[in-house]
Amino acid sequence: MRLSKVLSNGRVIKPVWVASLLASVLLLLLPLIVRLDGKTHADWQQFLGRFHPLVVHLPIGLILLVPLLEIAGRVRPALLEAASFVLSLSVFSCLLALTLGYLLAYGSGDAGAGVARHMWGGIALTIAVLGCVFLREASGGLRGAYPWMLACVLLLLAWTAHQGGSLTHGNNYLTEYLPGPLKRLGTVQAKTFAYPDSFYAKHIYPVFDANCVACHGEGKVKANLRLDSYDRLMRGGEDGAVVIPGDPARSTLFKRITLPPDDKKFMPSEGKPPLKAEEIAWIKAWIAQGASPEQKTLAGISVREEEPPPPPVADYSGMMPQITQAAKAVGVTLVPVSKNLRDGLILNTVDAGTKFGDAQLAGLEKFAPYIVEVELGRTSVTDACFATLAKFSQLRAIHLEGTAVTGAGLAKLTQLSQLRYINLSGTQVTQAAVAPLSSMKSLLHLYLYNTPAQPALTVADGQSTARKEP
Repeated sequence: MRLSKVLSNGRVIKPVWVASLLASVLLLLLPLIVRLDGKTHADWQQFLGRFHPLVVHLPIGLILLVPLLEIAGRVRPALLEAASFVLSLSVFSCLLALTLGYLLAYGSGDAGAGVARHMWGGIALTIAVLGCVFLREASGGLRGAYPWMLACVLLLLAWTAHQGGSLTHGNNYLTEYLPGPLKRLGTVQAKTFAYPDSFYAKHIYPVFDANCVACHGEGKVKANLRLDSYDRLMRGGEDGAVVIPGDPARSTLFKRITLPPDDKKFMPSEGKPPLKAEEIAWIKAWIAQGASPEQKTLAGISVREEEPPPPPVADYSGMMPQITQAAKAVGVTLVPVSKNLRDGLILNTVDAGTKFGDAQLAGLEKFAPYIVEVELGRTSVTDACFATLAKFSQLRAIHLEGTAVTGAGLAKLTQLSQLRYINLSGTQVTQAAVAPLSSMKSLLHLYLYNTPAQPALTVADGQSTARKEP
């Protein structure tokens, strides 16, 4: 006898009900059949899985549409059929998003409590949506449970989405900027340390927390490596120890953070910016001096706790028409740093590209007292630009990545007392050219990736020191 003809209490058991039940059982068994073991697997799984963040918005939109159609259907009954169709689409979109998410976690070797919560949230949500389909087609008392199940679906959707957002943005994404009164209610727990005044607690862990813990913490664990506590850091990951006390050169963690950013093994991964030069210097010194959780200071390292605010620039509000016209003439923009004009201007050359060179830069010299940052990356400027830039007395940041500069004349920048950042990545600057920068006390960030000088100069702790890195 066909399944659709089987009777139970006088009612037909519909194939859709049986299919929903079987699908729910398979979903519940999925984590037991294919375990998230924290190890990386096939590349094709990661490739497909990376479509999860894109596809996951489809079931979210469809599920939110269902209750709106149900309510509107009371006025226009034709919309009730649309609600049924959208609900069916929600089931398939949930299954697709769940499949891609599982491939992403399994292929990338993601594990941890946060990944597990997000996974089970996705499974529970899919089963609940299946339950809505079942109850909507039911009759009698079962049909009356449909609105309650739909409400549960909305709650599950919010919870599961929050878990996914925490994996991407960190556990404190929603709480980081809570108003003071709410924080005082105790909803935000501060990290505690056995030795709160140690160098590790004050300077090393904050670097990991800001750049690494999102992928190597309690919520999400890649390669079985966690950096959210000292003990787990020293325990290492699936490939063994990542910190060898006293030996930065053999420490996998240090090697990974000093690789070129385009290297497949570079950390932080997933498009995150490299660690700051002084942060790398702290980690190297900490490892070299024993990687202790107790040591309060490190030899040769003095940390400036707070950077003094930069001085305000002159008021240029009356010159804005002239500034705008001059920038437009050479195909660039001069953008205010903030609404406060005393914070200065940023020279942006992205629209000009290689059409912008030394002559165009010199043409903007009259506005030098108001410009605090120049973005000259991938333009046609040469070493001749340094003579012009030396006249930009308020400069705090210079981007020269991917240009033809070799560093001849780079020493002219040492007279810029506010300069904190220079990016020379992808240029032909040499060790001899960058050596004069070691005298600059203001320079905090110097990037020399993919240059002949790499990594001849390390800038850390508010002081520049020439140092040959391994």
